[in-house]
Parts: sequence; C-alpha cells; structure tokens
Amino acid sequence: MTDKNIANKVLEAALETGGDFSELFMEDTENNNIRMIDGKVETASYSRMKGAGIRVLKGTRCSYAYTADTSEAALIETARAAAAAINDVPENKTTSFCVKDYKAAPKTPFSTIDNATRIELLKRGTSAAKSYSNEITQVSAIYIDVDQRIMVCNSNGVWAEDRRPRTRVMFNAVASMGDEAQTGSENPGLGMGFEAYKIIDVEAYARQAAKTAVTMLHAQQCPAGIMPVVIDGGFGGVILHEACVHSLEATSVARGNSEFCGKLGQKIASDIVTAVDDGTLPGEWGTINVDDEGTPSQRNVLVENGILKSYLFDILGARRMSHPLTGSSRRQSYSFAPTSRMTNTFFAPGIHDDEEMISSMGDGLFAARMGGGSVNPLTGEFNFAVLEGYWVKNGQIYCPVRGATLIGKGADVLMKIDRIGKNMWMGQGMCGSASGSIPTNVGQPRIRVSEITVGGNGGAL
Repeated sequence: MTDKNIANKVLEAALETGGDFSELFMEDTENNNIRMIDGKVETASYSRMKGAGIRVLKGTRCSYAYTADTSEAALIETARAAAAAINDVPENKTTSFCVKDYKAAPKTPFSTIDNATRIELLKRGTSAAKSYSNEITQVSAIYIDVDQRIMVCNSNGVWAEDRRPRTRVMFNAVASMGDEAQTGSENPGLGMGFEAYKIIDVEAYARQAAKTAVTMLHAQQCPAGIMPVVIDGGFGGVILHEACVHSLEATSVARGNSEFCGKLGQKIASDIVTAVDDGTLPGEWGTINVDDEGTPSQRNVLVENGILKSYLFDILGARRMSHPLTGSSRRQSYSFAPTSRMTNTFFAPGIHDDEEMISSMGDGLFAARMGGGSVNPLTGEFNFAVLEGYWVKNGQIYCPVRGATLIGKGADVLMKIDRIGKNMWMGQGMCGSASGSIPTNVGQPRIRVSEITVGGNGGAL
C-alpha cells in the first residue's frame, strides 16, 4: 500500500510536535452487497474504499486524523494534522521495521464469483423459507462479502499486513395470519472466501428463519417475573458479549467505567464459568490474524472457573493500566481510531446435559433464540430480546411464548449460572462501539441461569 521510506517520513512527521508514538493504518476494502425480497433483486452494489489513518500518542494523550488520499504528500499533511494536537519538545526517532505479512489469499476469492452465483444462493434460501409454510408471506434476503486488506506500521518498528475476507447471508421471514405478523431471522457468516458456502447451508438457515416466524405467530404472550431461564447455544452467547465482556474492554476499564474495575484475580462468576475471547479460530466471522495496531491475535481467557483473569487491551488502554497487549485492538475502517474490542467471544463448554437443564428447572423460560441487546458497562445493567421462546412447566416444554425480554445485571447473572452444556457453537453479529461497527462472533453451549428477571405481557400459563 506504501513503501517503507514513505511510511518512515509519515511517522516522523507525526512526531514533529513531540509525540512519543506514531502509527499509520492503511486499508483497501472491496464490498459486494445484494438485497432481495421474495426472490426479486432489489439492489446490487459493489464498492471499494481506500484510505489511511494516522495516530499520535504522548503518554495517554491521543490525536487522530485520516484521509482518503494515500499519496505521499497527503499522508504527510495528515500526519502533521494529527501532530498538531501534541505540543511538546520532539525527540529525533528513526524507525526500523520488522515486517510481518499475513496476506494469505482465500481459497475462492470473491473477485472470481459473478453476481448470478450470489443471487442463486439467495434464491435457494428464499425458496426454502417460502416452502416451509403457506403462512410465510414475505422473505427478505441479503448477501454480503467483504475483502479487507490492511497495513499498519508504527514508530516502535511494527509493520504488519493482513487480508480479511468474510461473507454472510441474512434471511428474514415474515409469517402472517389476519392482522397478526411475526418474524424470524438467521444470519450465518464466516471469515473466509466464497468457499464458505460449502459449509453454510443456506436452505437450512432460511427454513429455520421461517420456522421461528411461524412458531411465534401461534405463541402466547410470555409471563413476567423472576424465574429460571435456559438459554440455548450459539447466538445465546450475546448475553456474555453484552452483559460481561463489554465491561472487560480497556475502553471501559481503563477509565474506571466498568463494574469489573480492580477485580483481576477475584471471583466474578459461578465456579463452572470459563469465558474466552479468541481471535485465532480459523475461518470464524470474528477472526483476525493481527489486530488493527499490528499485534498478533491471541486466545484470551477472560474468566476461568469463575475467577477474572484478564481484560482486553489495546495500546492506549495498556498505557493507562500498565498491562500487556492482548491483540484486541479493532476499528471499523481507516476513519476510526482503534480501541479494545472483542473477536470471537464465548462460554467454554461444560459438563451438563441439555435435557436435564429443562427437566430439573420446574417452571420457567427456554430462550431458544436470542435477539440483540444493550448494556451499560458502568453498571452492567442489560436487556435482551428473546426471538423464540418456550414456556417450561413442571420441567416440560409447554408452549411457545413471545414478547419475552431478559433484564438484569451482568455480575449477578454470571454468579447465577448453574448449568453449562457440552456442545458450544457460535452466532454472528456486528458490534458497535467507539471504533465503529466490527464483525464479532458470540457463542456458548446451552446454559441455565437459576433466576433472572423476565419481562413479558402474559399472565400465568
């Protein structure tokens, strides 16, 4: 994307006003996007984005500037704009780079695939969802592929290059009966080229979206109250992502804005809980070879047998807390300064039987599919939507219920997990935070929370 001589000039210009660290991030990203409704293409687009961001640090002070012009003159001008916020006596510094190249090409690059092939994927899924039931009245489908190439270098001698292909299909099915309508969605994705669709069964995912919609169309309103809840695996791991790990990012912790500040080495969860963020898993949606500061990705055990073992750190957060880097710095694009973020985050498998979790719970809720949620990292208070739920009565699934939400505080829920199943799988999402929207996996085996507040609109069942 640029050569070492130009990079050195840019990094030196960024330090002209006395910064002690400078960084150049460059990217070249191609994106294909197709949207379809009921088998007809609504939009099909291709875009390419190129640009650079330059950051300057002085202690824990930070400035950032970016440009879509990657010529030498524009990069140096942008570096000086970033440097303008730092006004100290500069030190002369010459950088010698240690180059690490992770740019392995995907097996089937997206550039070798035509739009007819992409559209055929969506049509197959749409047909599968439509054929599930005559109550399915609309199916919308989206195909996305992204091929991001990045280079990051800094005044400490880091030079890293990475290539990050990823692709995803999203199916949303609407089931209707009279004036009533309910939706179901499935959104699988992988961090690889078009070979991903040898693994992703688009028909199966689309049928599942239709099943959820039809099931919820005939569901009763969920009762409200404090009760045991079983949360199924896969995207159920959003509860870990939102209720716990956002509060373990240095973005929050280093500023004292987390309920888990100062608790390293302390018990914060049930003894059976081990939680991991692992950016090294081959081909996963949230996987990165190297983070957006050039630090190699790694497996970070955050909680082990209930004990808090680590936070997630970027360079600025590590400076604020004198902590080693964890390969957790991420950004949406060159127009965002990086900060500590998740990659593939999950509860590690346990030893419990999935069916026993339900049979021994008495009355409560089985959350088969979770929706999105939100959290306040300072307090840990969260809420999540349950997209597909079932009422459990006397240890037996009694009927489907809708309108359920899970409400609570992260620290409380972690302590009340009393079952974790043996089989872990993941779901895909986009996570928004200070450095933009990034692809992240959430995952878990089936788990049980002994009691949690469930919001709902129904009476006793």
